[in-house]
Amino acid sequence: MRFWKMNGAGNDFVVLNNLEEHLPAECLPQAARTLCQRHLSIGADGLMVVDAPTQGGDYKMLFFNSDGSVGEMCGNGARCICRYGYELGLAGETQTVETTAGIVTGRRITQRLYRVRLNDPTTVKLDAPVEVDGIRHPCSYVELGNPGLPHAVVPYPNLRDADESQLRELGRKLRWHPAFPKGANVNFYEILGDDLLYERTFERGVEDFTYACGTGTGSVVAVLTLLGRVTGRNVRVDMKGGTLTIDVEHAGSQVTGLYLTGPTNVVCKGEVTDEDLNLF
Repeated sequence: MRFWKMNGAGNDFVVLNNLEEHLPAECLPQAARTLCQRHLSIGADGLMVVDAPTQGGDYKMLFFNSDGSVGEMCGNGARCICRYGYELGLAGETQTVETTAGIVTGRRITQRLYRVRLNDPTTVKLDAPVEVDGIRHPCSYVELGNPGLPHAVVPYPNLRDADESQLRELGRKLRWHPAFPKGANVNFYEILGDDLLYERTFERGVEDFTYACGTGTGSVVAVLTLLGRVTGRNVRVDMKGGTLTIDVEHAGSQVTGLYLTGPTNVVCKGEVTDEDLNLF
């Protein structure tokens, strides 16, 4: 079974081509749990599987978190899968990718730089504070696509210097907070300057911080654009794994276009020989 290992700004993935491998759908969650396990296998934040399109796209992207749960979509994953699709000849420089949350379009800018239009927000609550351990935390809530990919957008002062264990505990409690029936990816952010942010994401399905989160970054900038805190044009977001750029189109309080641009990296290509992986 052939694989690629890729990352987008440190958000890393194992990629399989099911147009060739023909793996049964019921085997894919187990494949994600096994292959994404760090130290014992390849290790990644998620598994992406390319499959045949059913809605007129160039191909379908199936995404599984490292715990085997289905992810509605992944922004950095979509950028990586667009490079994968281009380099395998599945699509040209402009691509239409089917995801669980809806159609995502992508564009090749350079060999490594890709831009995708994220799923439009279907839910935006700009003022949705939540209480944790008696403390009221300001929060906005965003869902991208349908079914919606949930994000809690939370300001956090001095985020770069935050105590890691305290931030992780707060992230875990917010991720499972009853205010978010589907759970939530928790996107902490700090405004550093004009159209410049720093972000950390406690990611649902990984159950820890990831080096980057594309849909979360888009959600943060969408919220701040609607609040008038950033311009929504070429907004730079720094995170542990690198830098992403977001552009927001909106008509009043309605986001009409959300674009994510950033780097991709092909780490390695090879053959899965993991003896703990039993798919058949």
